[in-house]
Amino acid sequence: MVLQRDIKLKIWGWASPKEKISVNFNGKKGKTVTDANGKWLLELPAMKAGGPYKMVLQGNNQITLNDIYIGDVWFASGQSNMVLPMERLKERYPDEVANDNFPQIRNFFVPTSANVSTISEDLPPGEWKPAVGNNILGFGGTTYFFAKMLYQKYKVPIGIINSSVGGVPIEAWMSADAFKEFPEYSDKIKNFRDTAYMSNMLKNLKANNTPPKNIINPEPDKGISGPIKWTDPSYVPENWHKFWLPGYWADQGVKDLNGILYFRKEIEVPASMIGVPAKLFVGRIIDADSTFVNGEFVGNITYQYPPRRYNVPAGLLKPGKNTIVVKVISTSGKGGFVPDKNYSLNANGQRIDLRGDWIYQVGQVQPKIDIDNSTIRDRPFVAQNEPTGLYNTMAAPAINYRIKGFLWYQGETNGSRPKEYAKLLPALIADWRNKWGQGDLPFIYAQLPNFMEVNYSPSESDWAQLRKSQLKVLSVSNTGMAVGIDAGEWNDIHPLNKKDIGERLALWAEYLAYGAKDVVYSGPIYQSYKIEGNKIILSFSSIGSGLMVKGGGDLYYFAIAGTDKRYVWAKAVIEGDKVIVWNNDIQNPKYVRYAWADNPEGANLYNKEGLPASPFETDN
Repeated sequence: MVLQRDIKLKIWGWASPKEKISVNFNGKKGKTVTDANGKWLLELPAMKAGGPYKMVLQGNNQITLNDIYIGDVWFASGQSNMVLPMERLKERYPDEVANDNFPQIRNFFVPTSANVSTISEDLPPGEWKPAVGNNILGFGGTTYFFAKMLYQKYKVPIGIINSSVGGVPIEAWMSADAFKEFPEYSDKIKNFRDTAYMSNMLKNLKANNTPPKNIINPEPDKGISGPIKWTDPSYVPENWHKFWLPGYWADQGVKDLNGILYFRKEIEVPASMIGVPAKLFVGRIIDADSTFVNGEFVGNITYQYPPRRYNVPAGLLKPGKNTIVVKVISTSGKGGFVPDKNYSLNANGQRIDLRGDWIYQVGQVQPKIDIDNSTIRDRPFVAQNEPTGLYNTMAAPAINYRIKGFLWYQGETNGSRPKEYAKLLPALIADWRNKWGQGDLPFIYAQLPNFMEVNYSPSESDWAQLRKSQLKVLSVSNTGMAVGIDAGEWNDIHPLNKKDIGERLALWAEYLAYGAKDVVYSGPIYQSYKIEGNKIILSFSSIGSGLMVKGGGDLYYFAIAGTDKRYVWAKAVIEGDKVIVWNNDIQNPKYVRYAWADNPEGANLYNKEGLPASPFETDN
């Protein structure tokens, strides 16, 4: 593991009541006696970076812990983009995965656990792993590139405690104390602590989760119920329909259908790709798939987000005609194959592009359900989605662990309540700083990246509003925000570019935590404006060695409005350290927005150090 340098260390655990405990570490000793419940905690003096050291803990038994470094520890949390592993990124960063070797960078991944009723004494079982070999694949991509950049510059061991859960709201990470300024949550949290209330609620949930009697069971899946399975290479498809892959079946002649569809393609494979292992890439699929090559099952994924990367064993492919069948299950929304992903067969250094003409057939139609009083269900109770649910189990047990600061990447799940986030995030920051008791620890967070379809007209955007809420939080002391509007993907809420995000977080860490006052740690941050005639003049901080248009040419994604707040695209130019914005049709401008969209593709205001400006609006 890694322990925090330059601060008194807390070491704690459990034993028998009144048991004598001693700890010997790096020439320092501590002693204590457990309390009536068998709990113990002691402090060791602050130490400089170094290692590896050994820790010996002596009670009625003895425990020896080896390979301990003293360095800097960062507590990283949030939702899926914080925990998205390097394994998912290995095609984007093959050199790092194959060649990196940093035994003094360590990661502790906290397994998911949730409880709204009680605070856990200990984290779920896990282990520290160094960034060597295949261990790198288990690191969160954002935190890996963060830690690597800091380690390479400062040569200090870096420990990451990654406590993150996909798809969860910020409220789940806040303690009950954090909600004192949010009365709308108080009754719910009070009820969570009421044993009788929780027992009765869970009993009712179990009863209510039984399927309504009026749901019609679907017909059997034709793809597996006939004399020959549709995945069998000997099956002859008749009356199948054309499909252009990638794409969604709702856009290609199949209206409002959820169920099971089979997609089939015959490809010609040259002899040069035979006899060796191959890799089949089937992009991203909504929602679940099972994939077959020449009738043999090669893999499946049960939900939409992971990339489909399936190993095809040597000997399965044959020279000439080969058949690929993908069985897709979608139960809501638009099913199909996400565009702009990798659809290919790769072997022996060669690649066959699988995009283009396929055929499909419907295997099963999911019956429509008439919504009436017998089928309406409340949102299921899931502890990890509720206030305090993750703090109690995945944060509270770690508050005695001394750290350098916090990393945070979350907000997607709160996207429909963007203005509230401007209050919730500062409340979480204050809450965690109070619980860890180390003062105003650096709190560095990622702003939401670009995502979803591009809108080519000025419009409203919840994600833009949430980015504004995140921007406001920079007013909290000792905080930093990594802008990522150029690091997202329109069709993937889990973009693969985690290196830019991790390194931009690390730049803020250099400034806030390592005293590097000469580092340019942020792109331009809007500060103020003034109106001169029909122009609005914008001022910025964090301009580094100057403002620039990335790629040259004109500035994009500035919009301007008068008192009616009807925004239109504006002209914008850089003059010195200012940006001048205008539209000749707006003679009395009042407001400006920049990069105000879910996906502000083309927003190109940067500083000369290559860091993007944060989206903003002047209407405060």
